[in-house]
Amino acid sequence: MAKRPTVYDVAEDAGVSIATVSFAFAKPERVKEETLRTVLASAARLGYVPSANARGLARGRVGALGLYSFDYLMRHAPAAATMDLNPPDGRLFPLYSDEVQRGVELECLTKGYALMLGAGTSSPHRPPIVDVAGRVDGLITFAGAADPKLLQQVSRRIPVIQLGGETGIPWAHTVLVDGRSAVRDLVGHLLTVHGHRDFVFIGDRAIPEIGQRYAGFAERLTEAGLTPPPPLPSRPDHDEQTARSVRPVLTRTPLPDVLVCSTDQEALAAIDTVHSAGLRVPEDIAVTGFDGIVAGRLSEPTLTTIRQPMQTVGRTAVQMVTSLIDGVALPEPPVALECRVSIGHSCGC
Repeated sequence: MAKRPTVYDVAEDAGVSIATVSFAFAKPERVKEETLRTVLASAARLGYVPSANARGLARGRVGALGLYSFDYLMRHAPAAATMDLNPPDGRLFPLYSDEVQRGVELECLTKGYALMLGAGTSSPHRPPIVDVAGRVDGLITFAGAADPKLLQQVSRRIPVIQLGGETGIPWAHTVLVDGRSAVRDLVGHLLTVHGHRDFVFIGDRAIPEIGQRYAGFAERLTEAGLTPPPPLPSRPDHDEQTARSVRPVLTRTPLPDVLVCSTDQEALAAIDTVHSAGLRVPEDIAVTGFDGIVAGRLSEPTLTTIRQPMQTVGRTAVQMVTSLIDGVALPEPPVALECRVSIGHSCGC
């Protein structure tokens, strides 16, 4: 392998000092324009790439953030090694997590941070979350993607931002989305515009965000003088579990008016289950979701849902973690980002 060019090589080729080469990459505004062009031309000719680690040592930072996510395509390792990662119906990409990641990437670009991605389940021998955290200045993680004990350990060294989940955790700050109010608005639409009275909720309220969505669902039905039913078990990454909850509902006489699903993925699985039973959406039973993923806009019928500000969630997380890196305190409690009802055809509109 050829010798890797160094800052000394660039300085010699350009006829400048090592300090000038360093400034050309770290603080170009402090270098004369003609000198800067000369240094960059030498670097390009030699194939020199400045070391982020070296720059970071000088200021106590590495200039990178970590995003620890979950990937439904990779959840079932080792089967993922041979899995077709291009599902034909677009159900698995892009999802909520992908849209949020895009927001993180865009804000990192704006603020000049590199981004390191990590995903998977934790191993007692080499937890991926710790591996990622050891290479970055701050960490953003989806709630539930990593062991809270490991996150607490990480927070002793770098700032941690959670996307969703619980607030008031002493070792992390949270980006909140006001799903509760949005579900109230959606249920209000179903009550007043469509006259629905028999509701079913599908989702796991043990998950904090889903619990908030169910709370808004139950509150609005109670205000309308109706008794909110308990939620039926479901998971957004397990279509068959959703189907197992929906099938018995479809044997009721009369049918419920509407299935209110806690995510779009569950709503799309519910629509498939209804169709498989020889019934129609929305003519026989309405279905709604939550998130606003692309697949819902392409489904038949198009999905009535609640659209989250997914890219804004990602951008906000970067703004929060970089503020903490810079020593700026964040307001408590955090301001919840607003969602909005997005009307499709699956509710009957």
